[in-house]
Amino acid sequence: MALSTTQTNNKLVKYTQEINREYVRENMFSPYMGEAVNSIIRLKMDLKNGGEQMNIPIVGRLTAAAVGSGTLVGNEEKIDQYGMRVWLDWARNAVATNKAERQKDSADIFGQVKPLLSDWGKELQRDEIISALMALPSESAPSALGSDAGQRVNGILYDAATAAQRNTWNADNSDRVLYGNATSNYNATHATALANLDTTNDILNAGNLSLLKRIAKNAIPKIRPFKTRDGYEYFVAFCGTNPFRDLKADLKVVNYSARAREGNGMDKNPLFQDGDQLYDGIIVREVPEISQFVSNVWTTLKTAGSGGTTRVEPVFLCGQQAAAMAWGQMARPTFRKEDDYGFITGSGIEMAYGVSKIFTKPTGSTKLIQRGMATGFFASAAD
Repeated sequence: MALSTTQTNNKLVKYTQEINREYVRENMFSPYMGEAVNSIIRLKMDLKNGGEQMNIPIVGRLTAAAVGSGTLVGNEEKIDQYGMRVWLDWARNAVATNKAERQKDSADIFGQVKPLLSDWGKELQRDEIISALMALPSESAPSALGSDAGQRVNGILYDAATAAQRNTWNADNSDRVLYGNATSNYNATHATALANLDTTNDILNAGNLSLLKRIAKNAIPKIRPFKTRDGYEYFVAFCGTNPFRDLKADLKVVNYSARAREGNGMDKNPLFQDGDQLYDGIIVREVPEISQFVSNVWTTLKTAGSGGTTRVEPVFLCGQQAAAMAWGQMARPTFRKEDDYGFITGSGIEMAYGVSKIFTKPTGSTKLIQRGMATGFFASAAD
């Protein structure tokens, strides 16, 4: 018996109009960004009326000894002050199509342009904040400022820095950097200090996290803790997926955080739900892209630890004013004008900003010191 078959062009093809966009994570830094002076990432809007650079005045505390009944005239203390510059650059993207392609479109793919551009902007800002937290402070304009690609991240990018530049940063910030589980792991040569780290003792756990906090509290100039609305003081640590995994595996941290939140029910208890960890006055927030930066951008860290085979990841312990985001123009939509008599349509987005780690240079010194954060380096194997 001969069976009839359906010719290819006659086969039923159904196209769903439901569009599945790739997942884009919200900016995990957003809750700690604001214009207030106690924000971890300060938003500065001063350049909305024009300008390429912004100067952020940094003033240190008074430290001189008190004068008693002696003469005060001539013994006045000089104010330790510094002006930190942030350079702005543009970030733009767009999507264009024409009527012929829209006519073929069965699911209004091009109708997704606006949310896609919005997601692109969120990812760009998140990634550039990560780059800025890892960058080395510099008084010079970004190397690619004004180029076709632009450069909104201020400072010397870690992946582009020379060994000498990394060593200078390491020395300038020796009182606010930690390698693993002991201050004795520090070495003036950054690469040598990293090579001291192993996955036995130098992972991110409760003890090492508390040590990083003590490093931050003892640093001079001082790092101010982040203060919540109800008056409590916290530091906020941003870390990648792998160190966050190591911290959660430390039962001391998980149980400590869980017992403290027993009264909030299962939906807010970290034994049952993922999310920030709270320990020793530190909010630990997972930013998975930090681990991705180690894998794809800061690639020297993949084998920087013990034996030349151990992966190392940074942890950014932040207080107030750890970084600044200076805005010249907030993100706004743009539209293509060259439309070939209405045949071509294009939608875009444009914004102008600069993002920088906040740093200072004490009077009479050449050191560039990151002001609001301590940086920890911990061994952390990939899964």
